[in-house]
Amino acid sequence: MGNIRITKQFTFETGHALYGYDGKCRNVHGHSYKLSVTVIGKPITDTSHVKLGMVIDFGDLKTIVKEEIVNPFDHATVFNKNTPHVELAKELMDRGHKVILADYQPTSENMVIDFASKITARLPKNIKLHSLRLRETETAFAEWYATDN
Repeated sequence: MGNIRITKQFTFETGHALYGYDGKCRNVHGHSYKLSVTVIGKPITDTSHVKLGMVIDFGDLKTIVKEEIVNPFDHATVFNKNTPHVELAKELMDRGHKVILADYQPTSENMVIDFASKITARLPKNIKLHSLRLRETETAFAEWYATDN
């Protein structure tokens, strides 16, 4: 039996600011992100297996993505920890706000690379991450493909 790709979509609200950027996005602002996660593998053919015919249970994929991406990033503000934004982050955290200090500039491009690494580490060995699409707005998104990496 051949490989099959399956996709699950997720949404979350996240704020960020791009330190040193020369446009509006240097200001703290937020997005309603839409993340599409596509994995590839062979459907289970063992007739005694409870997940017969599935590549991966959508519920299992949902658990991985929620734990690694959605729960931490939803209603958080992401800053590059290697910038002066760390001072603002500390003040927000002291006031009880949810803040992520990333090792990178929190662009959609860098976020999708981070997400690919986190999801890949959690997938069963027989399932591979095929692609991610992180939609920042209705007209702008970043994509990650395993074949490009």
